[in-house]
Amino acid sequence: MLLEAIINYIVETVGTLGYLGIFIMMFLESSFFPFPSEVVMIPAGYLVYKNEMNLALVLLSGVLGSLAGALFNYYLAIKYGRAFLIRYGKYFFISEETIQKVEYFFKEHGHISTFSGRLVPAVRQYISFPAGLAKMNLKTFSFYTLLGAAIWAIILTALGYFIGGNEELLKEYLYYILIAIFAFLIVLGYFYIKRRKK
Repeated sequence: MLLEAIINYIVETVGTLGYLGIFIMMFLESSFFPFPSEVVMIPAGYLVYKNEMNLALVLLSGVLGSLAGALFNYYLAIKYGRAFLIRYGKYFFISEETIQKVEYFFKEHGHISTFSGRLVPAVRQYISFPAGLAKMNLKTFSFYTLLGAAIWAIILTALGYFIGGNEELLKEYLYYILIAIFAFLIVLGYFYIKRRKK
């Protein structure tokens, strides 16, 4: 089955790329690239279960990758500002509406939103933008980002570890994640093409 082959490939890729690969993929996930952390940290947890990776190094790589990606967005917002994000964000599926939503989320929930936003799908990748635009204190931003990223990484890694004894359940879980990702990419592609035609 094609999806099963893809799942096996993902697990093997995470194992082959090792801790640096986890760092890079979590950097991408934490920045504005639409790359799901579930596809990285759950297989990594499974490899920890199989004693092929070290738990502490998996979590460290994932959390530091998330922080690096968040800082990338943070400095991007500081250096280029809101107009730049709106103008060029569309090429990375970041609409003006998305920026407005995360700005509202940041405004409503204050600096703690940098922490809570790390745990909210669709907000997690973009919460660094309003923090950068607001020139949030770097130490405060880094602390809350690390805290939120650590909790998220622990949840996903633990999930991969504890269902590692049931490989079929693991594959089923990743199967549905991949289906959701493919559907999401198709929808994004459709709207992107539609926008480009206009």
